[in-house]
Amino acid sequence: MAEIKGIIAAIQTSMYEDGSIHEEELRKQINRQIASGVDAVFCLGTNGEFYIMDKEEKIRVMEIFVDEVKGRVPVYAGTGCVSTKETIELSQKAQEIGVDVLSVITPYFAAISQDELYYHYAAVAESVSLPIVMYNIPARTGASLASATVKRLAEKYENIAGIKDSSGNFNNILQYIQATEGMDFSVLSGNDALILWTLMAGGKGGITAIANILPTVMVSIYQRFLEEDLEGAKKAQNSIAHIRDCFKYGNPNSIVKYATNAIGQPVGPCRKPFGILSEEAKTAIQNTIDTYYAEYKNK
Repeated sequence: MAEIKGIIAAIQTSMYEDGSIHEEELRKQINRQIASGVDAVFCLGTNGEFYIMDKEEKIRVMEIFVDEVKGRVPVYAGTGCVSTKETIELSQKAQEIGVDVLSVITPYFAAISQDELYYHYAAVAESVSLPIVMYNIPARTGASLASATVKRLAEKYENIAGIKDSSGNFNNILQYIQATEGMDFSVLSGNDALILWTLMAGGKGGITAIANILPTVMVSIYQRFLEEDLEGAKKAQNSIAHIRDCFKYGNPNSIVKYATNAIGQPVGPCRKPFGILSEEAKTAIQNTIDTYYAEYKNK
């Protein structure tokens, strides 16, 4: 199984103005990330706009990633759906296509118990042989995976291989690390601001949206950590604070996609109704790029 570690780029789905998938540009973005040194590429995550795609589009995106990557780095794919049945079907399709790692978000919208979450992930784990990274993002889903549930799943299923935590609560990350200590299990930060601190606490890396804007910076956090250059790693980690400050202007997905376009990477718009930003937000993002990240334009 692919080793779950490092900087995993949560790549945006490139789109034309009408919201259709821009395959040529998506392939360019995959190669851009690999050239920047990321440890893996991730499609159909939150920043990949999985939530607004139909099943056939998701399948096509996975096919594009596997075809373009050609084994150079592991390919992660988000296959989580609301129902267990749909999640299993999409996960099995991902395995058939050649995806290396599955990211499975908690079922969302309806309230769900820890026992129901356990059953859901257990059923998915039994249906595929690929490693599964569970995805905890309670602000978007309304559900949160308890550390006891994570431990129970990791102990039972070899292919429950990790968890991505996007709660923004570092204590939550620490609880996952402590609950799975001694197991072959990876805790990843889904919050770009917490990647270094997760590594220092015993986690294995991060799945990062900011890599769409600053891939080499995100890669350097992990590489400097491995080199035991903590001051350099902290400098790289702290440098992304300026663009993250722009998240106050709206949906982070929309902010990141606008910023990626603004540095000269034409990934196109978010699919409607998302992606409509105020002029104040656009000006703030552009000023941030011009002030702090001008050297990364067109890279």
